[in-house]
Amino acid sequence: MMGEVRKLQKKLRQIENLEIKISLTPEERYKISRKAELRSRLAELQLQLSGPQHTPGIVGDGKKEKMKRQVEDVASPPTLPAPKIPKGEEKSKATSASARTKEACGAAGSSRVKDRADQATVSDHHRDTSGGCLARADIDTEQQSGQKSADAEFTSLRASWEKAKFRLRRLEGHNDIVTCVVAVDNLVVSGSRDTTVKVWHVPTATEHKNLGGHTGGITCLSAPPPEYCRKLAWILSLSDKERFILSGSADCCVKVWALNVGQCVKSIYTFNAVTALCFVPEGDGYIITGSDGGKVQAWSWHTFESCQSINAHQEAVTSVQSQGPLVFTASSEGGVSVWENRCSDRDPLRLLHHWSGRVTGCGGGRLTLSPRGERVLLADGRAWLKILHWGTGTMSRLTNHSSVTGVTDCVHQAAGLLIGSCYDLANGESALNLFSLPQCRYLASLTCRDAARILCFAAWTTGSGDHRWVTGGRDLIVWEQLPSAGKQRGDVIVKRDSRLDSVLESEGDTEEEDDEETDGTNLHSGYDDDDTEEPNAHHSDRSKEEESGSWLRCVVQ
Repeated sequence: MMGEVRKLQKKLRQIENLEIKISLTPEERYKISRKAELRSRLAELQLQLSGPQHTPGIVGDGKKEKMKRQVEDVASPPTLPAPKIPKGEEKSKATSASARTKEACGAAGSSRVKDRADQATVSDHHRDTSGGCLARADIDTEQQSGQKSADAEFTSLRASWEKAKFRLRRLEGHNDIVTCVVAVDNLVVSGSRDTTVKVWHVPTATEHKNLGGHTGGITCLSAPPPEYCRKLAWILSLSDKERFILSGSADCCVKVWALNVGQCVKSIYTFNAVTALCFVPEGDGYIITGSDGGKVQAWSWHTFESCQSINAHQEAVTSVQSQGPLVFTASSEGGVSVWENRCSDRDPLRLLHHWSGRVTGCGGGRLTLSPRGERVLLADGRAWLKILHWGTGTMSRLTNHSSVTGVTDCVHQAAGLLIGSCYDLANGESALNLFSLPQCRYLASLTCRDAARILCFAAWTTGSGDHRWVTGGRDLIVWEQLPSAGKQRGDVIVKRDSRLDSVLESEGDTEEEDDEETDGTNLHSGYDDDDTEEPNAHHSDRSKEEESGSWLRCVVQ
């Protein structure tokens, strides 16, 4: 029975990713049509296995079925109470006790303390030793007070999100999957597999512009900051209020669009399908692109000429993000590279670190990243978020779904929040999980009825500090936060899953992953209807994936 459960889970993973393939064969369409049947069978098996000996919401066998949570920072050992001095104790005994106290509290400077003790009076000796202990006690008290304050602040934040209300508005116009979204002022820009880039006016939820020109599916978008838009507008003799957007496509082109004019002002042919890009606001500005073959390229924002071309990864580059002078790239084989932008006309990128899939534990599917200081948050289609400490290569992870059938497609940071998408392959339920930063403590989960799988996400805040989000996938939806004290009813269901109440756990201390997870890492592999698996099926799946087209390995940013 457990074997059948694992195979059903794997088939559902493959079906879900067939649905976002650039084109489908009749055989693949038939396999997709069986999704409801397979889900029904999986639900039936899970119900049979949901006895007291199994962890709720998790299907597995033995010790592999539990999701281990472990606090990363080891708690301090308990402090033993100081011995009481009996009433009427002799002064000499007080001297002896204070000497012992000095030895415990001043180990770092024991030799100097010992020299002083030979010459000091009893009262001076006692005052010297007790002062050190009191200082440490004050530090401990201050730390405890700070922890209590942080806990109180978190409790208040969690309570506010449990009462959160959002109004949802669907933006209708694309006739295929929305693969990427960005926010620019009061505009939302979306890219779709239907080859178009659309601009939406958020306050009225209406289509503002339809930007057609690509001949392949749109894979990525990026918005340069206003100051860099003004520089380009001056070069092109356009209004200094013009805003630009960058789009990358499977047609091997990067296009620069003027949003107010509604036209493409520049097209860059890259010779490879563009799978990821970002704008780096350093120096004169750079466009960094990633290709389906693992190539990373840098382009001048001033001349739009290539500054550098690097064979950086073995497989498709699935995500490119910047943080100050640093550029982060991720690939479908699970590798993550950190680059320094030296702001030069030639070869501006210098590799600082590269961590392979063996280190990150990722690979075989879409890997998206979101940098934050010394950490990079990774989403690789599993039930958890991974965190790479990019300077040291150490890994930790954060549970983002209470079941092994959960999928995390995108991760985003905005206004003190870590937001991870969550999709259950077994029942088709979708949600956004919210965590507080920087502690990554779980706050709440937001969902709505008939919510579709969320493949991309963008966020910004209004002038009043309220949140506005846009999510893309089968549906393109704007989430607008409403006043919690208002009378207007929200469209969002807020819930909490106590199984997500965990602190980051060390990757090295976690239990070995379930075999089903290992088998399912190649998320875009071909679908197998057979009940038996070949020993080399995983490698066969990979070859099928490579034949089916490069867009499958593109990241949805």
